[in-house]
Order: sequence, then structure tokens, then C-alpha cells
Amino acid sequence: MFLESVLPYLLLAVGCLTVIGMLRRINLWRQGQTEKVAILAGLAAMPRRYLVDLHHVVDRDKVMSHTHVATAGGFVLSMVLIIAVHGFGLAPHVLSWVLLASLAMMFTGAVFVARRRINPPSRLSKGPWMRLPKSLLTFSLSFFMVTLPASGVISGDAFNVLAAVVLLAAIVWGVGEMLLGMGWGGPMKHAFAGALHLAFHRRPERFGGGRSTGLKPLNLEDNKLGVENPADFKWNQLLGFDACVQCGRCEAVCPAFAAGQPLNPKKLVQDMVVGLAGTTDKHYAGSPYPGKDVGHAQGNAHRPIVDGVLNAETLWSCTTCRACVEECPMMIEHVDAVVDMRRFLTLEKGATPSKAVDVIENIIFTDNPNGHTPNKRVNWAADQNLDLMSDVKRADVLFWVSDGAFDMRSQRILKAFVKILKAAKINVAILGNEELDSGDVARRLGDDATFQRIAKRNIQTLMKYDFDCIVTTDPHAFHCLKNEYPDFYPDDEKPNYQVWHHTTFINRLAEQGLIELGKLDIAGTITYHDPCYLGRYNGEYDSPRTLIKQLGMTYKEMERSGFRSRCCGGGGGAPITDIPGERRIADMRMDDIRDTGAELVAVGCQQCTAMLEGVVEPRPEVKDIAELVADVLLEKDPLIPAVEVWTPAVESQLS
Repeated sequence: MFLESVLPYLLLAVGCLTVIGMLRRINLWRQGQTEKVAILAGLAAMPRRYLVDLHHVVDRDKVMSHTHVATAGGFVLSMVLIIAVHGFGLAPHVLSWVLLASLAMMFTGAVFVARRRINPPSRLSKGPWMRLPKSLLTFSLSFFMVTLPASGVISGDAFNVLAAVVLLAAIVWGVGEMLLGMGWGGPMKHAFAGALHLAFHRRPERFGGGRSTGLKPLNLEDNKLGVENPADFKWNQLLGFDACVQCGRCEAVCPAFAAGQPLNPKKLVQDMVVGLAGTTDKHYAGSPYPGKDVGHAQGNAHRPIVDGVLNAETLWSCTTCRACVEECPMMIEHVDAVVDMRRFLTLEKGATPSKAVDVIENIIFTDNPNGHTPNKRVNWAADQNLDLMSDVKRADVLFWVSDGAFDMRSQRILKAFVKILKAAKINVAILGNEELDSGDVARRLGDDATFQRIAKRNIQTLMKYDFDCIVTTDPHAFHCLKNEYPDFYPDDEKPNYQVWHHTTFINRLAEQGLIELGKLDIAGTITYHDPCYLGRYNGEYDSPRTLIKQLGMTYKEMERSGFRSRCCGGGGGAPITDIPGERRIADMRMDDIRDTGAELVAVGCQQCTAMLEGVVEPRPEVKDIAELVADVLLEKDPLIPAVEVWTPAVESQLS
């Protein structure tokens, strides 16, 4: 039969061209900087990462999750069987039936892909992606037809030459898109790049239910600090950009994009691909950066990214909230890329927005962003009767105060938390004027040199004293202390203490009976705003809600909550860089709050409090959870034995 004689050679030719295209793509990634990866372990882990970890994210959209399983699973199984049946003629009477079933499964999935593309949401890229359903349907249907004779369903004589030619043309179209596209470009490029991206991911800790959110340390001895050109990225970062499926989930949750600022995470990743491949964005068929036209980006792997494929204001619009990273079905690390490029602008070019320059200079000379006199850091606690670590040397709990010590509104939160600690009879001390800024703002603005200097000085201070845990009311400091400072401890002096956010700590106290809570004397509804650096960065969603629901008010969840919470606009130095948009992010978040009908919004972050209270009234009242809990503290029943001092041993006994 004509097709039977031609098909093996066609598959061989396409296979060779596909391999050539893949090698070409690999050479593009190799332009990046070296990065050690566990090659064999990564490849061995890739199937589980694809089938389990990746689908935890994809499965948030049940329909598309099942569609992807049917389409992608059917395609992979079909390709293996096509090679076996039509390439080598292996057991055609048996395997052809399995092949027909897998092609039918793929066809079914492709039908749902086609339905999604009839009236696609704005976040989905169009252009070549609109032909993908046709290619999927053509591939599955044509191979289904040509497999029928091998299965014995119909006679091979039933296929005349004309039908064979038509089927061959369809097969060429389907195979060309599905296989050649993996290496030579097109929608299916993501399948090849995505599989390797999962195998050689820059943050393998994210798989298997893990979490990895701390920025990678910058080697200050490098000849170039940060990323200027696409080739300055690590090679597996370039690989990650190429894995993008242009689904636009990152675009849909980006607060800067929604506010009309010149940032779209999907476009940013595609611009990195433009720079990597040395092309232009004239064929990009998705949403542009708000206020920017498509078609002007011109890339080259060894030419500057800024003013080449994007403008600096795109990078300074990012709040580093990680909503894009959390939502990405390919687990691409957008925030790492943004900060890497900021590092070059700040450390090499001195091209930081003017207000950010002032803030960094304040941190350098006064150890706090607002330039307050450093020896006034402890003034807020003049009436709190708190021990200083320099005096006592040892405490069960070290209270990391952070820069809220200089702000009158934040001081109310600090004092409320101290009231709770005293009610629980916690042995607590503070560093006082020995405490410096955590360095969070400097690091997000790209000044890793200042961050590392401050982190090492704080670490030297911490190493002088003995304590069981650090507690802070600032999620940004919490994140730095917990996830980023350990990189800068001496190798033989790794930290042996826990770092807790105050909401988690207060909830522990309540659960263990160390404090008793009454009810708020307020009628109405309360909602909760998840701070990005507590939720998406550190996975703490439950403790604040557990506390709030004990306060007696009706609790109403916002539509954008939990891992999909909308940023307040206060992270990543965004209030400092102050890139204009159509709306303020904080105003949009307050609209989310108003939609619940709540009279009160609880928060767990001083920065979030400042951003939300900055919204023009009328609006719901904004209070930190520590303030709410402090308002309802009850005196413990004298018949219940009091725990004089909180210690890990007591915690273990009470748990």
C-alpha cells in the first residue's frame, strides 16, 4: 500500500529534522551562564514533576486539566505506538488497537481545546496558538484513519491512491506542527522545553510539595553584577522562558497589569525569548504592556535587555508579589528574572528611580529606609518594660521589631503584640538599637550589596545571643530572616532557631491555652487580607483565619484570597519606584474588600496596613490581627495553672 511504504520514511525524516531543531534550541539555551544541575536525577524526577507537581497547578481549572491529560497523554502514547506500529511494524494487530484508543483520547481532548479557542479569554495568546487545535485534530484523525487497515477494521484496498495522498498531506501537517514545532518554533515548543525545564528547574525544592521563595544570592565578586543581556541569565532560566505556554494566567493575576502599569508577566517572559533568539516581538499575539505597542522590541542574546526588548519602567512596576509564579502552570520564576535585571540597573548602571536612590542611601547611612536616627529605634518601647538582649543575653523569644519602630501607626501594632506576649507570660527580649533594617527593600530594588552587608551585620548580632525563636510582625523581615539570611551564615554556624510570624505565634498561644480570647464588641462582618510575603512566600494562610473566626464577627472571604490574594501594592519597592498606571493597586484591593460588605478588614503586615489605610475614605476600618486580639484578651481563670514561661519544651508538652 502507498501509505504503508511511505510512512516509515516520512517518520524517519521528520524525526531527524525534529532532533536537529531540538539541538538548535539547546544551543540557544547554552548561551546562558553555567548552572550546576543534577542531570540524571532531574531526568528521572521529570515524569513525576510533570504528572504530579505540575498538575497540582493545572488542576485548578478542572476542565483544562482533564483536557490536557487527554490531549498530551494521548499524544505521547500515540507517538510511541506510531513509531512501533508504522515505523517498525511491531505487533500491528495488537498495538494498533491501543493506538486507535490513544488517538481517540487525543482527539477528544483536542475537541475541548478547540472549544476553548472559539471565544478565548483575553489572557490567551492568539496567532499561531489558534491553529493548534486544528493541528491536534488533524494529527489524531489522520493517524486514526491510516491505522484502521493495520487493526483489521477495514481492508487496505479500501484506501485508493487519492485517499492515501489526502491522508499523507494531513499527516504531514499534523506531524509538522506537533514534532517539528518542538524544536523549530511554534506552540508545541513548550512541550520540549517544558519537559527539560521541569527536569532542570532552578528551584528543585519546589517539587514534592516543597517551597522555595528566597532570592538567590548574588556573587559580588563577579565581573558583572546582575543581568544586562539575555546571555547573562543562567542557562536553565533561559530554558524556563522557552517553556511558557502563553496561557496568560500570570497576566490575569498580576496587580501591576490590572492597575494599567507597563508590566505584563507573560509579555516579559516572551520578550526574554525574543532576546534569546535574536528576533522581534512583531509576531507576539497576546496582550501588550499597558500603554505600550507591540512590534518595537528587538532582541539579541548579547545586547542589553533594557531599551532593547523592554523599558526599565516595566521592571520597576513589579511588586514581587509572586502571584504570577504561584499561578504559572509551567512553574516559571518571573520574580527571579525581574530582580536579576534590577540588580544590573542598580549596581552597575546606578539607574534606579530617584526616590529609590534616596531610600537605598538612607539604608546605607542610617540602616533604615526613611533615614531616621538609628539610636531612636528603641524609643517606641520606653513604656513597655521590655528586656534588651544586650542586658539579659538569653530569652525564649526574640521579638524582631523591624522598621515599624519608627512609624507611629505601626507602633500601635507592636505594642498590641507586646501586650499579648505579657498576657501569655512569655520570656521575651528585643535587640533595641542593635537591630538594623532587614534589608528587604534594598534587595528587591536590586542592591544586593547593601542587603548582604546588612544581613551579615544582623547575623553577627544574632549570633551573640541565646534564644529559641524569633517572632516578628513584619512579613518582609520574617521572609528575609527565615528564607534568605541562612545563605549568609558561616558554614559551621547555621541558625538553630525558628522564625515565626506573629499571627502564627499568637495562634499557637491561643491553641495551647496560654491566652484566652473574648469576642469583639463590634457587630458586622470582617474579612482578611493575605500579605504576599506571609501567604505566597511562606504558605501561612490558616493561622490568621483561625484567630479571626474566634473574635465573634461574621467572617466573609474575599474572592481574591489565599494563594490568589491580590497584592496591596506595597511590596518590591513599588511605593518607592511609583510607576504611574491607570489606578492604584491599593484602591483595587479596597474594592475587593468593599465587595464583601465587611466593616472591618484584618491584616497581618504593617506595610499592608499603611497601603490600605492610604485609600480615601469612606472605607472599612483596617486593623492588624495583633490589635484585634489585644482588644479581646481575657484574664486567665485563676483555677487554671499558669505557665510561667513559654519554652519549646512547654510547647511540646501542651501540643
